Amino acid sequence: MPVAIITGASKGLGRALAWALAARGWDLVLDARGRQVLKEVAEAVAGHGGRVRALPGDVTDAGHRAELVLVARGLGGLDLVVNNAGILGAEPLVPLAGQPLDGFRAALETNVVAPLGLLQEALPLLREAPAGAVINVSSDAAVEAYRTWGAYGATKAAVDRLSTVLSVEEPGLRVWWVDPGGMRTDMLAAAEPGEDLSRMPAPEEIAPAFLRLLDRRPVSGRYTAVALLEAL
Repeated sequence: MPVAIITGASKGLGRALAWALAARGWDLVLDARGRQVLKEVAEAVAGHGGRVRALPGDVTDAGHRAELVLVARGLGGLDLVVNNAGILGAEPLVPLAGQPLDGFRAALETNVVAPLGLLQEALPLLREAPAGAVINVSSDAAVEAYRTWGAYGATKAAVDRLSTVLSVEEPGLRVWWVDPGGMRTDMLAAAEPGEDLSRMPAPEEIAPAFLRLLDRRPVSGRYTAVALLEAL
């Protein structure tokens, strides 16, 4: 069975992707900071698919990243890395004039440095896989100027650029950076308290877009969930 590492897998899109891949028989290595919630998700997911290993920890910790890859190796290899974990840098979001610099540094570390660090650990196994792939979760804030989303958007723009270069440097892999669009998640609720999210899609409604990438294996590039779902 193929093996995937999913970061930020205890809730939101990460959890939805864990469910979706498990249902297809994938073996999973799941990461999140919340030990108890991650344990509950892993136990639930394990009942519907392949083997599941839950590793609570912080992706900004190099030792934790190395352990994620080591566990994947123990499952037989690594076919997919999903860099999904992320933080806002300020909750709620604020204009750049008031953006806490410590929060921005933390967002850069979690949203940009940690994914690169994990990929550096994972690349040897991904290169050995018959169909190695990387999915970096982006955002429309990376390419659109939304008030108060400047700092977070800057981290996602950096992820887009890293992904673009990685796709050139690793032509044997598929590298996809994907804008999932707005979703009914705790992160969006924290970003914009008081906003009505009832009409936003749930992460489970967005997950099929990511499965389409794995099914069709289009060329490396930037994709939006909306476009991928329209093509279903």
